[in-house]
Amino acid sequence: MKRWLPHPLLTPMLTLIWLLLNNSASVGQLVLGLLLGWIIPLFTLAFWPERVRLRRPLSMLRFLRFFFYDVLVANLTVARLVLVGPRALHPVFVQVPLDLRHELAISLLANTTCLTPGTVSARLSEDRRFLLVHALDCTDPQALIDTIKTRFEAPLKETFEC
Repeated sequence: MKRWLPHPLLTPMLTLIWLLLNNSASVGQLVLGLLLGWIIPLFTLAFWPERVRLRRPLSMLRFLRFFFYDVLVANLTVARLVLVGPRALHPVFVQVPLDLRHELAISLLANTTCLTPGTVSARLSEDRRFLLVHALDCTDPQALIDTIKTRFEAPLKETFEC
């Protein structure tokens, strides 16, 4: 079974992404999404350094809940900042110390930061202990670090490392 379906969690995720990109849930798009969700992991298997194991899948649901909520709130916040103008901005770079060691978890954290409007991952230190994050508007850098660590890093750590 593992030979024919090497990443069983990736297949439905890719299918869902395909349906969202096409803005259609027709039978044809669903079949094409399932086909792509099966073929892409199958042909890219050689590029995966190790098999991805979710130690606690429910922690990933908590991560996704925080992520979707924060994306919604951040979009509204950035829209407000654009309307107010640049005088109200307080841009800052912060170094977030990382407890994560799993490469995929670090990558997800960096991408999550980039996908949340108003923040961008700028650099990962060579030793992978710090993530440099730029925030468009931040008056309390420590609060930003605490938010990233509790809302995103902790669930990713539980999901991939515990």
